[in-house]
Amino acid sequence: MDFLQTFGATIADFSRHSIAFVSLENLALMLGAVVVGIVFGVLPGLSATIGIALFTGVTYGMALDKALVVLLGVYIGAIYGGSISAILINIPGTGSAAATCLDGHALALKGEAGTANTLARIASALGTLFGMVLFLFFTPLITRIAIQFTSPEFFWLAIFGILICGSMASPDLPIKGWIAGLLGILMALVGQEDIHGWERFTFGNPNLINGIPFVPMTIAFFGIPEIVKAMKGRGLSVASSVGVRRTPIAPVIRRNLLGILRWGSIGVGIGAVPGVGENIAAWVAYGDARKRHPRGREFGTGVYEGVMAPETANNAAIGGSIIPLVSLGIPGSPPAAMLLAALMIHGIRPGPLLSMENPGIIPQIGALILWGSIFMLVCGLVLTRAMEALLRIPQTILMPIIGVLCVVGVFAYENNPFHLVLVFGFGVFGYFLDRMGYPAAPLILGLILGNMADAFLRRALLLSHGNILGLINRPISFLFFLACALTIANQLGLVQRIKAILTQSRGARDSLNR
Repeated sequence: MDFLQTFGATIADFSRHSIAFVSLENLALMLGAVVVGIVFGVLPGLSATIGIALFTGVTYGMALDKALVVLLGVYIGAIYGGSISAILINIPGTGSAAATCLDGHALALKGEAGTANTLARIASALGTLFGMVLFLFFTPLITRIAIQFTSPEFFWLAIFGILICGSMASPDLPIKGWIAGLLGILMALVGQEDIHGWERFTFGNPNLINGIPFVPMTIAFFGIPEIVKAMKGRGLSVASSVGVRRTPIAPVIRRNLLGILRWGSIGVGIGAVPGVGENIAAWVAYGDARKRHPRGREFGTGVYEGVMAPETANNAAIGGSIIPLVSLGIPGSPPAAMLLAALMIHGIRPGPLLSMENPGIIPQIGALILWGSIFMLVCGLVLTRAMEALLRIPQTILMPIIGVLCVVGVFAYENNPFHLVLVFGFGVFGYFLDRMGYPAAPLILGLILGNMADAFLRRALLLSHGNILGLINRPISFLFFLACALTIANQLGLVQRIKAILTQSRGARDSLNR
């Protein structure tokens, strides 16, 4: 009953914030942010993560409510924008649009680029709205559970998030994702530690006392490698965004209403897993649509559901990824990780106490997601032709401009020239890591969660007087420990080996009995 009352109060506050949003300044900010986000999503080499990272510095001097308008607008616009380049040039502007390439570009080659773009736009809006509804419903519930967390639970939750992110980001060889996450944790240990204030690994450099900053590292590991790869690429063949064939959209939407709910649920569920995010959600939804479709074998040749499923899921994952961010302080995706950094810069501490310290922020975020989805729907309709023209600009001209924007954004973050040195040095390092197949997402997540894991680990050991069993002597902490152990065992194939041994022993026992 208390939960229902809390949810009812959240909906009432959500309605109030949605109405209060309507002002000329807020509408202009959201319009500009969504347009910029779409541009970041369309251009290969950029992403929602980089967009939020760059605009975190821009919003530093803004009030919190205005900063949230800008950051969420960029987030929503960028996740949708990746579908435009996926359909027109068969290159996803963001990783979350990779699955959209398969059927989206095939439809464009058939002369149905207009239909594919419209379906992607509507599915993205529906997915975003579905994620918003579940965000408003589940966040108060998870927050009530998270209030019971102590230091061991938060330590294991951080480790679990990094392990899952590493496994998903590098499915063929998960150990590479784990190594990347470990590198991020090691980088997080630089600077003053939280308990006693001792300096660690600063080597006497005062610029490192506060640690290695999130925003420059995001540009270094996400932006610089992508810019270099784009510069090395050849020219792009761009399909017309209009197309010569048009299919009625309403019947396609009506016959897939149940599918949209299912794909949206997949997006929210996977988005809420710490560190996984929109990319995996899109592929899982695409696989679900292909398995359930009566013509599943035709996927990849231009099936409408092949566009709708990933676009519904990756946009629904926006709301899903913010659920653990605000309730646990653990981001559900790399863009949400940058949103976490932005909130911390503005003096907000995401976690179980957020709803008490800032009681209106959860419904406020829900209202901004609502308005962001509306602006994304309108801007996508207006800007598709303009994005087609933008994609025709040679990469040799476009990428240097993007590189300059990255440098300006990093410097604007704290007006610190040392950050430019970090971006250049770690950008080269990030490029070689990318060449060797080490993903950037778990590294950035490790950088963000590493200090938290370190602080909660040492607090737990201090409270238990050095007894390591104090990390697993509570039910929730033990469950998280088991989840971490099973994740490692499963990815290393130990679970399959144990099953095989048990099967062999059972077969041998049956043969002896006979």
